Amino acid sequence: MPSGPGYPMTSLRLRYQTLELEGIDIHLSTLWDTAQFEDDDGAAAAVGICAASWPLFGVVWASGRVLANLMVDFDVAHKRVLEIGCGIALASLVLQHRAADITATDHHPAVGVFLARNVALNGGPAIPFVRTGWDEPDCGMGRFDLIIGSDLLYERDHAASLSAFIERHARPSCDIVIVDPGRGSGGRFSRLMVDLGFTAGRGVPAPVDNVAPGYGGQILVYSRHPAALT
Repeated sequence: MPSGPGYPMTSLRLRYQTLELEGIDIHLSTLWDTAQFEDDDGAAAAVGICAASWPLFGVVWASGRVLANLMVDFDVAHKRVLEIGCGIALASLVLQHRAADITATDHHPAVGVFLARNVALNGGPAIPFVRTGWDEPDCGMGRFDLIIGSDLLYERDHAASLSAFIERHARPSCDIVIVDPGRGSGGRFSRLMVDLGFTAGRGVPAPVDNVAPGYGGQILVYSRHPAALT
């Protein structure tokens, strides 16, 4: 297979599929499975990504499907939107289809290559992408009206680093939507978000085609709208 610019992908096995989300068809190039690995130039190792976690960005997870489904009709008019920890960036591709002002970010060095390929498969304009970790210095993205993500709290220390990253990139008036499969850090994350001035809420995802019936995740929603700005 051809390799993408900026990252060598010569031996990876890929899967090509089309997902339908409430009438929107999204064409995807993903890793075949989570057994794939390629880091010949050490770019992933340099940012702390081990062989076991390397392929996790490159497949479609249930929480990502739920988030993408939410974005099919979410109010994004006149909003600058950021998807954090985007992985294969399914939600960003849905928002691109809706002509939203969407920026994607992830710390994995291969994500930008897959995003560019999937943007091309869907025939849309480029989605701005920034490779950055939550603990890295300000990357110059600026601030956003809506910040979204899925399955982000999979290590204990992620609650603190994620909430700090969000605060650096949230406008004073901002909404946050995180689809969380329930790995145990949602409560701590919510407390940190409340400390930052957000009001916390949650909901149970509606059924989504091709998401396992036993999916037990939840939607974490946070809003901060100072009276002077409303």
